[in-house]
Order: sequence, then structure tokens, then C-alpha cells
Amino acid sequence: MGDLKELTLQMARAVVNNPDAVRVEEVEGASMIVLELSVAPEDMGRIIGKDGRVANAMRTLLRTSAAKDGKRVNLEII
Repeated sequence: MGDLKELTLQMARAVVNNPDAVRVEEVEGASMIVLELSVAPEDMGRIIGKDGRVANAMRTLLRTSAAKDGKRVNLEII
């Protein structure tokens, strides 16, 4: 499932001003994969977006990508 981690990294780096500060940790459970995304504090607003639109779009793309493999994924922004 490294492809989900890489997809998250690429999406986040495209949005933020400080792409070197983007970190993604992958925690795989029995039925769900949790991706923990952390960015620089000044980029937090950019990664969440107005009314959470950017974050929700990222979650949607990750869910559809994971569904192809029969997995469930959750994106947490830390």
C-alpha cells in the first residue's frame, strides 16, 4: 500500500508552500489503513482548504484508489 502513501505525499506537496516539511505515516490495521499527514504550521490552512474542500478532495481520491484493492483508508491531518 505504499502507493497510497506516495499519492498522499504528491497531493500534499503540490498544495503547500513548504513541500520539504510534508510527512506521511502509514498505520495499517486489520481492516483499515490510516495515513497521518503532517505539514508545516503555516501550510495547515492550505492543506485543509476553504470549508475543508482540499482535505475532502484528498480523502475522496484516496478512498477510490484504495477501493480498487478492496481496502479502506482514512486520512488524518495532524
